[in-house]
Amino acid sequence: MRQRDNLIKSACVHVQRMQKALTEMNIQLHRVISDITGTTGMAIINAIVSGERDPKKLAELKDEHIRASCNAIAAALTGDYRPELVFILSQELGLYKFYQTQITECDVQIEECLAQFADKVDVKINPLGKPKRRGKKQPGNAPQFDLRTHLYRITGVDFTQINGLGALTVLVILSEVGLDPSRFPTVKHFVSWLGLCPGSRVTGGKVKSSKTRPVINRAANAFRMAAQTLCRSNSALGGFYRRMQSRMGAPKAITAAAHKKSTYFLPSVDIGSSLCRPRC
Repeated sequence: MRQRDNLIKSACVHVQRMQKALTEMNIQLHRVISDITGTTGMAIINAIVSGERDPKKLAELKDEHIRASCNAIAAALTGDYRPELVFILSQELGLYKFYQTQITECDVQIEECLAQFADKVDVKINPLGKPKRRGKKQPGNAPQFDLRTHLYRITGVDFTQINGLGALTVLVILSEVGLDPSRFPTVKHFVSWLGLCPGSRVTGGKVKSSKTRPVINRAANAFRMAAQTLCRSNSALGGFYRRMQSRMGAPKAITAAAHKKSTYFLPSVDIGSSLCRPRC
């Protein structure tokens, strides 16, 4: 999982360089589509690298789900296709595709590794419920196999029912924490290990600082990223996040929400336990 994360970060660098080359050619593709690495963006970039320069023909490559009209896309694609910038675009596109191939190979290895874990629940007898996520489109950088079912099979708990936790986020957390909760005597030990609890710098009987201690923890980062998705959630966790945000500001609200999420996560790892319900 750490190697996969490194590959994703490397691929993002080349996406930024492709965007820079397009901007220098005065091609404002990012203003009409939300993601240049999506179906429409990659089709247009591949056509540009192949030699197509007609904005109308490039606009016809758009996916049917794109809201922008062909005329708007054609206007955004009217620019100066300088040969040196097209060359840079083609090289960055090739490097981006190479990293996508490497990520796919990592996904194959991850799926093989997950298949080796013992079953904690029989998926046929106790099938997995419907996901909370709406829509059929998978989030960006998600593996192409059924990750949610694998996680449910090896843990016996559907962690994606916790608001803000997707299958990929749960996989990142479990890859760092593991499936054995006995290493943490209590939930407080777990939250302290994550670095999400208040500090206790006391000198002479006076509290000098209560900031969370700085840690380098991928699981904690995953909890923080999941907490940021609660700003518009109608759940109890979403209400808790907004209350903390109004009182302390967004950064501290993210830490507080990540703290609360982690307290729901650890008890659910144990075999035979049910998913903890939010108590806020």
